Amino acid sequence: MKAGLEIHQQLATGKLFCACPAELSEDVAVSFGRRLRAAEGEDRAVDAAASLQAARGLLYRYEVVPSSCLVEMDDEPPHPLNADALETALLVALLLEARPVDEVEVMRKIVVDGSTTSGFQRTALVATGGHIDVRGRTHRIETVCLEEDAARRIGESPDGVTYRLDRLGISLIEIATAPDITSGVEAREVAEEIGALLRATGRVRRGIGTIREDVNVSTEGGRRTEIKGVQELRKIQEYVEREVGRQRVLLSLRDELLRRGASVPSGSQREMTDLFREVRSGPLSEVRRSGAVVLVLPLLGFAGLLKSPPGTEERLGRELAAQARAVGLGGILHSDELPGHGVSEAVVRKLRQALGVGDADAFVLVVGPSREPAEAAVERVAARARAALEGVPEETRDPLPDGSTRYSRPLPGRDRMYPETDVPPIPVSGERLDMLRRDLPEHPSARRERIIRQYTLPLEVVRQLEGLEDVEEFEALVQRGHAPGAVARLLTQDAPAAMAQTPEARPFSLDILDMVLAAAESGKFAKEGIPAVLGALAAGATSVEAAIGRAGLSSGPVEDLDAVVDRIVRANAKLVHERGEAALSPLMGDVMREVRGRRDGKEVADSLRRSIARLRAETATPPP
Repeated sequence: MKAGLEIHQQLATGKLFCACPAELSEDVAVSFGRRLRAAEGEDRAVDAAASLQAARGLLYRYEVVPSSCLVEMDDEPPHPLNADALETALLVALLLEARPVDEVEVMRKIVVDGSTTSGFQRTALVATGGHIDVRGRTHRIETVCLEEDAARRIGESPDGVTYRLDRLGISLIEIATAPDITSGVEAREVAEEIGALLRATGRVRRGIGTIREDVNVSTEGGRRTEIKGVQELRKIQEYVEREVGRQRVLLSLRDELLRRGASVPSGSQREMTDLFREVRSGPLSEVRRSGAVVLVLPLLGFAGLLKSPPGTEERLGRELAAQARAVGLGGILHSDELPGHGVSEAVVRKLRQALGVGDADAFVLVVGPSREPAEAAVERVAARARAALEGVPEETRDPLPDGSTRYSRPLPGRDRMYPETDVPPIPVSGERLDMLRRDLPEHPSARRERIIRQYTLPLEVVRQLEGLEDVEEFEALVQRGHAPGAVARLLTQDAPAAMAQTPEARPFSLDILDMVLAAAESGKFAKEGIPAVLGALAAGATSVEAAIGRAGLSSGPVEDLDAVVDRIVRANAKLVHERGEAALSPLMGDVMREVRGRRDGKEVADSLRRSIARLRAETATPPP
């Protein structure tokens, strides 16, 4: 297999073609609606993806926030391109050792899924031909682009989709790699490295939704599939691996279909609504209740191949159903799952007889509110079934939370591009690039080596800090006088665990983390109590002192440690006699239950060793 990435990162430079605030808002001033149509690209052809989106005929509703302007509503031409955003894109290009273009030309990319009010997204090529090194391998960077972010999707209904304009137009940088990636693990690592490089500029937005990845995957014998809009970096590996598995299932199905001589005859679908008028349950009950139409498509040689093969959840039937959903229907029924869903064995026999198909053949049932949408769905299902004879079709798929994907639309191509006539070309001078080169930020790979050397941290800990976007916080806390190891543990283990217990809590500020570490270092509580204190802060404690109290950790001295240890050791004298020094481990748990968070673990262990030795000496049998 091979894969490539397209990383989309919001820049902290405002919107790309207007001066509106680049902040999300829950306040809605007014709203309006539009219908969008597909236009021809520069080559006078209509893009397949745009054509499908326009054919859905949806109404797009736009919520206007108080800060929105006429540019966002597409009622005013774009303002000049944001100079800070362009400078940031050039800076990133230089960090990637890419070659900036001589002149930035803004293009229009046709997008009619409603995510823009105009029916297109403005995008500009900034640089080509860079590279990034990850774990000893060089990955080529094909392009660095600058573009507008889409509107924020709020909800949908059967006839349309609602968007909010607060996100529309935020400056985005897009970094596209070459298809050099050879595994899901490598895809995640390359995405992490590019993310670290972007954050190194100090000019990108942080937080959920500010960075998204498109993952392009193909297997040997297959074709490129784009998984669009992955937001969880840690799940990239799973999406890649599951897509590879899906494509391999499709390729094995292709081989079996070709062996059988399978086919999908043109114009073979038939309306068989009357046969289902008495069905009282399942999807086909719509015929009786609302007069729905049923079309049946025979698939010669497909019997048994529409359900999941053993050992996988992937199935061709799901791929066919996605095509019916793409035109607004609920899905399909197919012969591999019948009888069932309210359809009896007798009805299945009548269907086969009417279609003239045998046991080696399959068929698909499409139920539509009228003949027109049912025919549109059958045409798409038939086309997808024919594509199964070739293996893996090129397409765009949406990521799902469980790591799987679903069909979204055909893969867009160059037919959706044409020049933007409202924004003049912007020259990129050598002097401008020289000025940026003199002030490049520290490269993530160089920073990683410096931190390992300067603070004596393991590489994996540094990578954890990078993955959590906490490198800057780590260095800031160390500069305030805290031990590097303690700070690293706080940021990579203790703080994330506390936030996981209270997901709605706000992230800890640098000052709060500083005060927690200072309190532990000054003896107000032991370092083992840091997770409990952070947990109390996340749960609503108003100060570190209040959190110490809520966590049950005394801010004053605990009972004399040796006295506590002696009491517990003597209460377990039999265990000490039987196990000797090996009694340390179980007794450690007993002591820590009483002093956890107020005494250091090493201090407890040392006290236990002394107490065990004293007890054994007192009870030792004297020599004869």
